[in-house]
Amino acid sequence: MECGGSPPRGLPTGRIEDEDDDEDDSERPKTGMSVQNAMTCDVEDYYQVENLAGLVAREDWPTMDSRLAANTDRVLELFADAGVRATFFVLGWCAEREPEVVRRVAEAGHEVASHGYAHRMIAEQTPEEFRADVRRAKALLEDIVGQPVAGYRAPTFSITERTRWAAGVLAEEGYRYDSSIFPIRHDRYGIPTAPRFLHALESANGHQLVELPPTTVRLLGANLPVAGGGYLRLLPVRLVAAALRRVNREGHPAVVYFHPWELDPEQPRFPVRGLRRFRHYVGLARTAGKLRHLLRTLEFTTAGAVVERWLAERRQGSGAASSGSGGTG
Repeated sequence: MECGGSPPRGLPTGRIEDEDDDEDDSERPKTGMSVQNAMTCDVEDYYQVENLAGLVAREDWPTMDSRLAANTDRVLELFADAGVRATFFVLGWCAEREPEVVRRVAEAGHEVASHGYAHRMIAEQTPEEFRADVRRAKALLEDIVGQPVAGYRAPTFSITERTRWAAGVLAEEGYRYDSSIFPIRHDRYGIPTAPRFLHALESANGHQLVELPPTTVRLLGANLPVAGGGYLRLLPVRLVAAALRRVNREGHPAVVYFHPWELDPEQPRFPVRGLRRFRHYVGLARTAGKLRHLLRTLEFTTAGAVVERWLAERRQGSGAASSGSGGTG
């Protein structure tokens, strides 16, 4: 979820303090927990979000003041303080212009994954255009970091019922996992009937892709989003942490997601009103503190590591089942 005046133009400096940051977490130690959750960050700049579409034309992107490096460095500092490795789904357009940001992410030990190249909703692209976009992004990122890119997350979670074909394209292009199918009802994205947890997607030509859905909790017959973007900024952090622990108790890893611009309350403000304004600007000053709280109280790793552990457990389970079914007669 993405959620106006003469804006300040300087880059953000110093730490962002948060009303949630000084909460006592001692009753929720994270040591000894067996389920590792995926911590993920979608690397794009504040003016590129779908919620602000129409306010900044794509051809004007190069003229905008970039806040990407400063905000991504802030994210890296949060993770370094917590000793956590995470996954950064990087927009190819940004990587092409600021490759040093991507290199810093990789050098800090984090996973670099793809957020596509141009930040276009999948429904706005033909299958051929989508293939070209994800292929370009993957090649660009792999060239920058010198290692394979396995993961993908679509702009605005835009693999929907209309665009399920995109999963097959991703598998064909060498992606190992996707984190784009949000099992909720929303005006822009979501497949409410999709599985809530890790599962395999089979394409028509036999290629397999692992799906790592953003986290929801089940309440009153509906899937409720709790762990990222505007939902994370809006909800009390203790409620978010409790929801993630509930998912862990059910034996599943949770997926947290956010953007570097969500740690930047001083970002330029656009003249938007109503729901668009609320979605983008609510709770920006509290994001950093909420993330610190979650990082202190839960176990996190990269999305790739979560997927590989799930695949290994499936193989182990399949092997045990095969051994158990062997007869002697």
